[in-house]
Amino acid sequence: MTGRLAADPVAAADAVATWRPGLRGARTALTRGIRAVLWYLDSVVGGQDYQRYVAHMRRAHPGSPVAGKSEYWRERYADAERNPGARCC
Repeated sequence: MTGRLAADPVAAADAVATWRPGLRGARTALTRGIRAVLWYLDSVVGGQDYQRYVAHMRRAHPGSPVAGKSEYWRERYADAERNPGARCC
């Protein structure tokens, strides 16, 4: 079959054209998988918590001042120290 593809340039071009969408699809699936893992890890360590806090404050308490990022994290860590909850240590 390889000899036939080499002898027929149209068939060779068709074979490459049908192969590339599969490669493109695999690359897309891999990219989506990597993004999903990074999103999960970011959410586990609290990477989006401040943005959610700001969105909540603007939506639920439009007249209230929004704490800065460092103030938010300082208060969050202090609250975690005061109320250990379900953590192990």
